[in-house]
Amino acid sequence: MVALWIERLPVVPEGYARPMTDQTQSLLREDLSLSEEERADLVAELLVSLEGPSVDDVATVEQAWAEELERRARQALVGEAHGEEWSQVRDRVGRALTDG
Repeated sequence: MVALWIERLPVVPEGYARPMTDQTQSLLREDLSLSEEERADLVAELLVSLEGPSVDDVATVEQAWAEELERRARQALVGEAHGEEWSQVRDRVGRALTDG
């Protein structure tokens, strides 16, 4: 068996303020050996974990939507919101659906 010695350099993603910890670098190396599908599943789970707990309470969801609609309506009424023509939106969505 041949021992391979690799110089370990800290991984610092662009825009990231500090290098990863040894544990994080170790996990990254291990995770990069996974298949593309496994890596995608892992990334999805990690992103969900950053979003906080899911809200299953219908009343809470409805309240959040009502607040968002109110905020957007106020922006539109005072001229802060810049909408798009329906025909442009319809064409853009249609292209996105057909281009896949």
